[in-house]
Amino acid sequence: MASNYWDSTQAKHFTYTKSSLHQTRSHLLASNPALVIKHPLPFDSRHLSIFLQQNLNKLARRLNLRQQASATAQIYLKRFYLCVEIRRTNPYLLMATALYLACKMEESPQHIRLVLGEAARLWPDLCANEVGKIGEAEFGLISTLGSRLILHHPYRSLGELGQVLGLSAEEAVLAGSVVNDCLVTDLPLLYAPHVLAVAAIFLAVVLRPAGQPAGLQAHSNAGSSASSAPASSPAAGAGPAFGGGVAQSALASFAGLKQAGPKMGRMVDWLAESRVSVEQVVDAVQELCSLYECWEGYQERGVREAVGRLAREVGAGK
Repeated sequence: MASNYWDSTQAKHFTYTKSSLHQTRSHLLASNPALVIKHPLPFDSRHLSIFLQQNLNKLARRLNLRQQASATAQIYLKRFYLCVEIRRTNPYLLMATALYLACKMEESPQHIRLVLGEAARLWPDLCANEVGKIGEAEFGLISTLGSRLILHHPYRSLGELGQVLGLSAEEAVLAGSVVNDCLVTDLPLLYAPHVLAVAAIFLAVVLRPAGQPAGLQAHSNAGSSASSAPASSPAAGAGPAFGGGVAQSALASFAGLKQAGPKMGRMVDWLAESRVSVEQVVDAVQELCSLYECWEGYQERGVREAVGRLAREVGAGK
């Protein structure tokens, strides 16, 4: 394993530009026109990503896994679906397989029968009743990813920067929730982990009102009903860290940051002295604000029905 992110396969083989991601996905769609027509999926791909994240987190909670294993599984899915059109797969089987593999890589292995059993109870459309199905899918997943499975997540950078910048416990928890939300976007495929950590800290510090409790719903009181249910933990993935309307105020906060308070002043001074790209941090914040606006229009039922139809047909070999 490369202890330095810049020497890792993640930096060398799985870091893209927005244009390259768009070209890759457009090519997949153009190469599978019949499947695109046969299996319509949400127009906004982020709605599908939200669905995949929430269902992966549900399975992870059933297995009592750490958030990092779920995060690793989400990145595996993102990489895999840059190589294989999702309409050629059973997303439920791929989610179970990605989490099973992620548990191995994060040193919290689970028995394959346990993973299959919990996945089958959670997803009736899994269409897999033999452990061999997950074994075959695991081989395909590893092969497609070129056996490059080691990941660097923002959580470590978040912990270190939190101490340097003097984050409170509540701000640290909220920043962790924002990092989890990054997994719904393409940000882990675009920027280094420390950039995402800085963006998460910025949102947590700027948008957390004094006296407001931290957590996934701390700032989404003005958000959609899809985000209204309280989450049991920051890693639960039940909703976004911020409501879209509230999050947009972050963009204006880049002007006059040093007047926002001593904590933000320390952050600005640290950024000025570091080699972190401010442009990348700003873009990451903009992507997250856009995600929170998108999340307000998310309707799980429609996505679940579309994914269920796809899973049943692929599972039946049609």
